[in-house]
Amino acid sequence: MGHAVIKRFFGLSASKAKAPAKPDKAGARADKQRGNRLNGRQGNSLNGQAHVGNYFWHSPWLMNTLANSLFFVSALLLLWTLLLVMQRLPVVPINTLVVATPIAQVSSAQIEQVARRKLVGNFLTVNLDEAQRAFEQLPWVRRASLRRQWPDRLVLTFEAQRAVAQWSSLEGEMRLVNDLGEVFLAGAPMHLALPVFSGPEGSAAEMLGKYGEFAAQLAGVGHDLVAVKLSPREAWQLTLDDGVVLELGREQAKVTLAERLGRFTAYYPRVKNELHAGRTVAVVDMRYPNGFALKAGKS
Repeated sequence: MGHAVIKRFFGLSASKAKAPAKPDKAGARADKQRGNRLNGRQGNSLNGQAHVGNYFWHSPWLMNTLANSLFFVSALLLLWTLLLVMQRLPVVPINTLVVATPIAQVSSAQIEQVARRKLVGNFLTVNLDEAQRAFEQLPWVRRASLRRQWPDRLVLTFEAQRAVAQWSSLEGEMRLVNDLGEVFLAGAPMHLALPVFSGPEGSAAEMLGKYGEFAAQLAGVGHDLVAVKLSPREAWQLTLDDGVVLELGREQAKVTLAERLGRFTAYYPRVKNELHAGRTVAVVDMRYPNGFALKAGKS
């Protein structure tokens, strides 16, 4: 009895228990494919990073460019260092400064003062252009030229100013006009037998040209021109060697300055001779179209 029960129990258990499930081949393949894709993405990412990191080292062009740039910068730094060292070493020093064309108005002390300030460095490194500009600031120097003469000498050549007239002073310093109509500083005031120009800044060249024309006309009557004045309204005034002032006025197309001055040279000597004894003329006004007026001076 007991044996039969046991058989039935095992029989029921055997009939109701489920058989183990067979493996799903399609799902396994899908899982494998997803794993392969994930591993592929991770592998590509790592390979990309390695490719970017190794691109520079595997690019001859980039490596050559970097090497050339470093070499160029190093060469510049080395050259700069050598220049600094050469300026401080007593290599080919400047021993002599020769003034080939001295100027009477420029003293040796003035030249030496500029040389001490601007002739910095040695024979090879001295800045000649900067030194030349400094020498040209000296009074009565129009141009300066500085050149090397091997092995240790500099030669300084001056082009002197040729003064033809005096100009109004500036802050107590005497100014002159050269033969090119340029205004330059003359340094300390001095007595010069030159005509005096007075006019707006920048008009010296025009005044020099007119001065030549006026002086040539006045020489015909035995007068020298000692002063020329040009007003801001471009009216001309002349002063003769006897102190007479001529008011010529402005240039006009109908009656030019030359015509007015020609009228003066033609008639003034006769009119002056007809004046009463002891009478002097201070001003001659030539601004009239067909004549002139006289202003008597103090007796």
